[in-house]
Amino acid sequence: MDIKAYVLNKAKEAKEGARTLAKASSKQKNDALIKMAEALQERAKELISENKKDIKFAEEKGLSKALIDRLTLNEKRIDEMAQGLVEVSALPDPVGEIIKMWKRPNTMTVGKMRVPVGVIGIIYESRPNVTADAAGLCLKAGNAVILRGGSEAINSNRVIVNVLRDIAEKEGLHEGAITFIDIPDREAVMEMLKLEGIVDLIIPRGGESLIRAVTENSRIPVLKHYKGVCHVFVDRHADLQMGEEICFNAKVQRPGTCNAMETMLVDKKIAKSFLPGMIKRFKEGGVKLKGCPSTMKIDRTLEKVEEEDFYKEYLDLILNIKIVEDVEDAMKHIEKYGSAHSDAIVTNNYDMAMKFLKEVDSSAVFVNASTRLNDGFQFGLGAEIGISTDKIHARGPMGLEELTCTKFIVLGNGQLRE
Repeated sequence: MDIKAYVLNKAKEAKEGARTLAKASSKQKNDALIKMAEALQERAKELISENKKDIKFAEEKGLSKALIDRLTLNEKRIDEMAQGLVEVSALPDPVGEIIKMWKRPNTMTVGKMRVPVGVIGIIYESRPNVTADAAGLCLKAGNAVILRGGSEAINSNRVIVNVLRDIAEKEGLHEGAITFIDIPDREAVMEMLKLEGIVDLIIPRGGESLIRAVTENSRIPVLKHYKGVCHVFVDRHADLQMGEEICFNAKVQRPGTCNAMETMLVDKKIAKSFLPGMIKRFKEGGVKLKGCPSTMKIDRTLEKVEEEDFYKEYLDLILNIKIVEDVEDAMKHIEKYGSAHSDAIVTNNYDMAMKFLKEVDSSAVFVNASTRLNDGFQFGLGAEIGISTDKIHARGPMGLEELTCTKFIVLGNGQLRE
């Protein structure tokens, strides 16, 4: 197979899909999304059957339990995929929205209107739910999508795409609106990254090595986050029971995700009263704990945390624990070691909460809530196409508005430049 020609043809198909999709009505897009959701649920057994092939392959490759968890589809996760599409269908259509208008001295009116980006390439690993989320969000925002999932989920992704494309075509949408590169060769990704002028935006979702490779080789703008090194700081003014629940959830509920906590910071004023019970609960939850010297004085069974550990995104049941002097010390740690993804404070002190919110420079900052909530569905965006730690164009969970750009519109009555 000529991979270069294959990818180019897929991209041209998507470009044609983008032209027609940009003109589709809100009703047409919403009807398609709802029927896509129904079709996913109706074909759940088929999806699970194909997914089992991917899981078997992943186990044979020796992938970690966390990665296999991200890969796994079951009826609950298929229902969640379907619900995400329904949620997106219910959201206001951003395409054509006029954000603001203002009048100039020459009486012409200037405004800004939301329009689709065009063709968006999504390069991702493991999680097959990304296939449905990305396709649904892009479709609602008027964009064609080129999906390129990892080899470990090829069977699951192929079925999901077939389901979505079948409905799109039945609803009168161009088949190029949802395009899938179903060959695992890395060369296919490299060729896609060269297609400036056809593909308008690349969004990589996966490990740091994937995202760096995409960013370094792309001729197309990239929206990215390299890794999720997330923190929860338990302040001296915290409700300790709340702190325990939040920290346990942030680490254990689903450790293989980018918004899971990797380092727990504890104010020294409450360390002796908070840590023994918290450590016991983590151990019962199967978490491997690494502690700073002060933490190890409280529990000598912990492994010593090394400085390089603070930079790591474990994506597993491994946690660093560090006792800090105060909120200032906690924020300095986050600034040095964090990845500007998701960081939280547990406190009942209003001033401490506001200070943390204002000064921690991350895509989402939480007060008395788990970092696991940094998610498009949880934020009411319907679904998300990723969580951006960039600062230009989009930051945090990327929903519909983040998948549009704007253009200026001008309404005149014969004005000329003098």
